[in-house]
Amino acid sequence: MDEFVNRYSRQLLFWPEGIVSQKKLGSKTVTIIGVGALGTALANHLVRAGIGELRIVDRDIVEESNLQRQMLFDEQDSRDHIPKAVAAKQKLSSINSHVKILHFIEDVNASNIESIVTGSDLILDGTDNMMVRFLINDISIKLDIPWIYGGVVHSRGMTTTIIPNKTPCFRCLFPIADIGHGDTCDTVGVLSTVVHIIASYQATEAFKLLIENDESIRKEMVQLDVWNNDYDEFPFQNTLNESCPCCQKRKFEFLETDRTNHLISALCGRDSIQVTPMKGTVEININEIFKRWKKLGKVEKTPYLLRFTYEHYQLSLFENGRLLVQGTTEPMIAKRLYSTLVGE
Repeated sequence: MDEFVNRYSRQLLFWPEGIVSQKKLGSKTVTIIGVGALGTALANHLVRAGIGELRIVDRDIVEESNLQRQMLFDEQDSRDHIPKAVAAKQKLSSINSHVKILHFIEDVNASNIESIVTGSDLILDGTDNMMVRFLINDISIKLDIPWIYGGVVHSRGMTTTIIPNKTPCFRCLFPIADIGHGDTCDTVGVLSTVVHIIASYQATEAFKLLIENDESIRKEMVQLDVWNNDYDEFPFQNTLNESCPCCQKRKFEFLETDRTNHLISALCGRDSIQVTPMKGTVEININEIFKRWKKLGKVEKTPYLLRFTYEHYQLSLFENGRLLVQGTTEPMIAKRLYSTLVGE
C-alpha cells in the first residue's frame, strides 16, 4: 500500500474521492486505436496515471519521420523497424510495470475490431483515418462503449466525447463519410505541440469517465489552432440526428462491410500501400515465404515481420499476412506484388 500511495500521491490529492477514485481507475480497461502521435501521448498519460489494463493497436512500424511527434519512440526503434505497438509496449512497461498492457500489430477493420475492444470501458481515438473513426463509432454504439475522438493536422486540433445513449454519435456530427477532401499530414504536416494539447484534452476526459466523475464531463466539441491563437467550443447536445443510421436505427454500415476481400489502403505520409487479407481468406507460412524470398534477394527477418526489397519497392510482411508496400501509391501495384510474392 505504501508503494501504491507513493506512486500516485499527487494524483490522490487531486481525485474527488482520493484513493477510491484511483482504485476505480485501476479497475478499468482502455483500448487505444492507433499508436502514433496522439496514441503515444494518450498511452503515456494513462499508464503513468495507473489504468488497470491498456490495449494498444497499430498496424505500422516505426519510421524516422515519426520521431518528431510520437513520444514513445526513438532512433533505435526506427533502425530496427519495430512495430509501433511493440515499441510502445516496451516503453510503457518500463514506465509502470503494474499496468497490464496488451499489444496488437493489426490493421483495425470490420473483421477484428469487436474482438479487440470487447470488455473495454473506453475507446480512445489515436488514428488518422476517418473510415476507422466511423468503424469505432459503430462498435461503440453496438457494444455501448464510450469513445473519445481526437484529430490533429497542421496546427489545428479537435476533440469530443461520444457516450452511447447520452450524446449524439460521431455519425450524427458527421453524417457523410467524406474522406476525400481536406488537409492531411501528407499535404500540410503537423506541429507536435498541438498533438500533446489534444491528447491531454482526450486523456482528461478519459479520467473523468473512468473514475465516474460524470458531472465534469465536457459537453462541447473543442477546436483550436495553437499557431494562430484560436480556440472555440461547439455545444453538440442538440445535434442528435433522429434519423441517424447508427445510433438511432442501429445500422452498423461500417461493421458490415464485405469481409471476404483484401483491404487496400494508403498510409498517411508514407508513400505506401497496405494490403490486408480479411480473416479466413489467406493462410501464410512466414518461414516458407522467407525461404522463397531469399532466392530473389536479401531478406531481413525480425521477430515480427519480413522486410524485402523487390524491384524498387520495400516490402514488410507481417505474420498475419498483412503486407506494406513502400514506394508506391498505386493500389494495383500493391495487389500485383501481393499476388506474386505472397499469394492470392
